[in-house]
Amino acid sequence: MTNEKSGDVLTIDELTAYLKIPKSTLYKLVREGKIPSQKIGRHWRFRKVAIDQWLEEPRANKPLSGQNR
Repeated sequence: MTNEKSGDVLTIDELTAYLKIPKSTLYKLVREGKIPSQKIGRHWRFRKVAIDQWLEEPRANKPLSGQNR
């Protein structure tokens, strides 16, 4: 059992660590509206439950040939 609650909110830094992606990639996803996010003032926030659901969604864009997940 984890200490995380379904209402947990993540910062950019926390989400980059959680997803194991560079901050620049996360900002690109946010800019393109491809990841569930909310801007509060100058800061982006992400609900962990929404991110987990987003990760489970099938992607319309398949990886380019030669790329492995």
